[in-house]
Amino acid sequence: MASLTQRSSGLVQRRTEASRSAAAAAAAAADKERESGDEDAQSRRGDEQDDGDRGDSKEARLTLMEEVLLLGLKDREGYTSFWNDCISSGLRGCMLIELGLRGRLQLEACGVRRKSLLARKVICKSDAPTGDVLLDEALKHIKETQPPETVQSWIELLSGETWNPLKLHYQLRNVRERLAKNLVEKGVLTTEKQNFLLFDMTTHPLTNGDVKRRLVRRVQEAVLDRWANDPQRMDKRLLALVFLAHSSDVLENAFAPLLDDQYDLAMKRVRQLLDSEPEAESAKPNANELLWAVVAAFTK
Repeated sequence: MASLTQRSSGLVQRRTEASRSAAAAAAAAADKERESGDEDAQSRRGDEQDDGDRGDSKEARLTLMEEVLLLGLKDREGYTSFWNDCISSGLRGCMLIELGLRGRLQLEACGVRRKSLLARKVICKSDAPTGDVLLDEALKHIKETQPPETVQSWIELLSGETWNPLKLHYQLRNVRERLAKNLVEKGVLTTEKQNFLLFDMTTHPLTNGDVKRRLVRRVQEAVLDRWANDPQRMDKRLLALVFLAHSSDVLENAFAPLLDDQYDLAMKRVRQLLDSEPEAESAKPNANELLWAVVAAFTK
């Protein structure tokens, strides 16, 4: 009887210890889950904060074409200068570089004989949609064209500057108006009608001045406060923006607010960029050959 009582008390003790062990394990698991939950929550909060920061940065969502057009638009009037005959081809150059930076286009291999940038054909690397109607339209033309064309030819074809009637269908029409509508959808511009005596014209005045101010400041800082004195050390998109804004004759608008000394220094450094040798720069590590091919097309 005593033996049975001892066995019973030992069983109860083992059960109690087992219960304590299970309870401790459950508590540890709960603590770990709470810690994991806290970390996930912190991670989510961090991601949301990053997304919020990116969302607040309006210019980060603009394409090169939209940025160049925004630099060229008169803030109150809502249209580009009637005397600017460079922006049309400049916007087509922006499209090629944008597609190149997004991994959709590239230049053909230079070959053993080392073809020049302007002699090499543009080939489609990926036909995945970009989400931008103009870019997708240009990409479709380039993908379906055989034999391929050069950068210089595509700038002319997309601009409609060709004497070959069989190639007129390559022209992208109403580009400035379509880009302006994109900026209206993004809350940067608005739409109005203005009367010019003989005709009415749809205009797109600036409504969100912060976006343009940030854009202008980025361009100014690229050649002033953050000047790298080496094209390869500059952000590729910002480098392309400076080149294409100059080629589109709208870079002056970004430098107009500068003091005389700052203006002179900025233009001096822009000239240094323009004096860069595209062939040599494109051969350097991590260089984007298509970007430099477009630069060569405008500075040749």
